[in-house]
Amino acid sequence: MSKELLSKSITELAGLIESKAVSPVEATEALLDHAQALNGEINAYISFRPEEAMAEAKVAEAEIAAGNYRGPLHGVPMAIKDNIYVGGEVTTMASKIHGNFVAEKDATVIAKLREAGMVLTGKLNMHEYAWGIDNNSPHFGPVKNPWDLEKVPGGSSGGSGAAVAANMTFGTLGTDTAGSIRIPSAACGIVGLKPTHGRVSKAGCFPLAWSLDHIGPMTKTVDDAAAMLQAIAGFDAKDPTSANAPVGNYTGNLSGDVKGMVIGVEEAYFFKDVDSGIEAIVRDQIDALVQRGAILKKIQIPTLRYSEWAELATSLSEASAIHHRDLQTRPEDFGADIRFLFELGELFSSVEYLQAQQIRRQLKGDFRAALGEVDVIIAPTLPVMAPSIGSSEADLNGKKVDLIDSFIRFTGPSNLTGLPALTVPAGLNGGMPVGLQIIGRAFDEATILNVGRAVELTVPLGDAKPDAVEARV
Repeated sequence: MSKELLSKSITELAGLIESKAVSPVEATEALLDHAQALNGEINAYISFRPEEAMAEAKVAEAEIAAGNYRGPLHGVPMAIKDNIYVGGEVTTMASKIHGNFVAEKDATVIAKLREAGMVLTGKLNMHEYAWGIDNNSPHFGPVKNPWDLEKVPGGSSGGSGAAVAANMTFGTLGTDTAGSIRIPSAACGIVGLKPTHGRVSKAGCFPLAWSLDHIGPMTKTVDDAAAMLQAIAGFDAKDPTSANAPVGNYTGNLSGDVKGMVIGVEEAYFFKDVDSGIEAIVRDQIDALVQRGAILKKIQIPTLRYSEWAELATSLSEASAIHHRDLQTRPEDFGADIRFLFELGELFSSVEYLQAQQIRRQLKGDFRAALGEVDVIIAPTLPVMAPSIGSSEADLNGKKVDLIDSFIRFTGPSNLTGLPALTVPAGLNGGMPVGLQIIGRAFDEATILNVGRAVELTVPLGDAKPDAVEARV
């Protein structure tokens, strides 16, 4: 029963918990046993909290037995990325410098998940300070992709992506500054949502780059992502970037009906220099949407050609400002890759940073104009497949290309613009998952979730399961 239970989505488990067919205690015990047993292979968790989790599960069980069911997250066990604060407990940021940092209070998103009844099982591995995309940590070891233990899971939320894919958590939250939710979600074959900037509070999350950071759900299904967003969305005065915008009904419009919807495709940027297998899978999914009544429209977003430089100039400069003191006083305590990036960030001039913001403003205008003509924009999430652990390069149709530049190329523009972006599994390429990215209008997460549901209805991964999960079935 436990293996079957662990394969459930959040919404499937919620139905079992609400009907009392499964108790939060049973679900939490099964998850902890599985995650602890598998963590030696995957290395998705930095830390477990079994005693605290079981105590929380017992409270949830008693509340539900008394008729006080709170909703779809009540009694659901899940782990959280280790740069999101849990009050009174260590939050490492997968670093040496903050290896013993104890937050005073829960992050706002943790407080909201607790209010929804979540059971917290532990903290998930990540790339140090969330600034990297392979999750090969010098301090906590590499996270391995459950589909192929020799491959990277993507990052920086690599532990989050791997844990969901390997049934080591029912769902989780990641953070995303240049793609750190969507990159590992695509590489690990799960759903990842970067909400609109300001939709979800970042209070209590260690920053990477203030103006680019987002928090969002990483889950097995679109329904689960919608349920998690419903719980964490909303204005928060503790976050100066929080937007006081109405929260939509994310779970109520997931029919997958796309009839009459206009889908934008930007060929010049989002379909240039793409792995041929990835491109074919994404185009097939676009064709399937058209067959279901969607309308295809080609669009142009000219400023995209400058977006990679603007993203790096912004993220590197802001990240280096955050870590400037430690970089001056204890540089040897950073991992070598992170130290190099922070040192690189100190080389940008104020003129270059401001030029990047001018590009950013123009890019926002271009996207606004394009999204005035179409409902969503669809693109590959990643242009290349996940390489082997330890590689700094990826393969692009037989040519070696830089891994970081490639992995953030299609995800970074949505951080610069702040627009919501969702990745969903679209198929398998050489036995590894491929992600399809859906970009929408500001604060219109409901639409991109519904389009994601339409893709999901094609059952793009079939019955395939990650190798690490198959080995335990």
